[in-house]
Amino acid sequence: MVTDRPIVVAGAGAIGCFVGGTLAASGRRVALLVRPRVKAEIERFGLLLTDFDGSQKKLGSGQLALSEGPAIFHSAGMVLVTVKSADTADMADQIAQHAPQDAVIISLQNGVGNVATLRERLGGRRVLAGMVPFNVIGMGEGRFHRSTSGDIHVEEDEANTAAALSVPGLTMRASPDITGVQWGKLIINLNNALSALSDMPLAAQLASRDWRRLFADQMAEGLAALKAAGITPVSATPIPMKWTPTLLRLPDMIFNAILGRTMKIDPEARSSMWQDLKQGRKTEIDYLQGAVIALAEQNNVDVPLMRRIVALIKDAESAGKGPPGLTPPQIRG
Repeated sequence: MVTDRPIVVAGAGAIGCFVGGTLAASGRRVALLVRPRVKAEIERFGLLLTDFDGSQKKLGSGQLALSEGPAIFHSAGMVLVTVKSADTADMADQIAQHAPQDAVIISLQNGVGNVATLRERLGGRRVLAGMVPFNVIGMGEGRFHRSTSGDIHVEEDEANTAAALSVPGLTMRASPDITGVQWGKLIINLNNALSALSDMPLAAQLASRDWRRLFADQMAEGLAALKAAGITPVSATPIPMKWTPTLLRLPDMIFNAILGRTMKIDPEARSSMWQDLKQGRKTEIDYLQGAVIALAEQNNVDVPLMRRIVALIKDAESAGKGPPGLTPPQIRG
């Protein structure tokens, strides 16, 4: 399944190119379903994968198959879905039409609703949930840069798919509670919007107590909504999720000492939502803050800060001028 037939990355943007490229660099058969711009870029420059630790991998365009059409699914043993949440239903329909019935489908997407959509539209096929903790930035000319640390989590199954997929530089861990892991990632991903609104690198933003307090207040709203719904998020770090808002509010010196032991962040790391605003694309705000707001409404939990942040992101999308560069007081209103 993993070694004899291709691993097809469905919708290879920044995350998909980095994951697929790393697998290909370790000798796996990999095919990328890509947009014309990305295909042309890789065909011209090859694929250069760089990491926050200074390491890099270079692949020629011939080391992996590239296609703009879904016929590339025909011989897939595994499909890694990396499209934006809004495109999940359409991608599921393409997989259903073109991929073998026994191909294993793994969602490596933000948000918590994509696996349900895939399973609904793919009938009885085997669909596993996954979570990617790190950020990847498309730098142009075939270069994709991983700017934060972390291992991919994949839903635990009898075939031990996570272990079978792991390669040097891309560890995949089997998770017995992938729902908790996904909600934990979503709560952390609430900072994506703050990064986009601030127009600041993640490391610089997290070094500022005012920004961390804003993140902590938004996170506290999210955790309250999850608690009311009976959902326990799983932290991606050794620090329990319920402690994180308190730690974010700590003085800079204490916070930086704790962060340095739990997560590595490139000085120029940016969120995917920042990239979306920068490139004039629609963001995933409805699948991040929007998912928490829906949960809060179901359980009568008030989330005013989160609602304001959604409104500000929508305003920035409509303006089409990129990240607005707001301050914490401006965001709080």
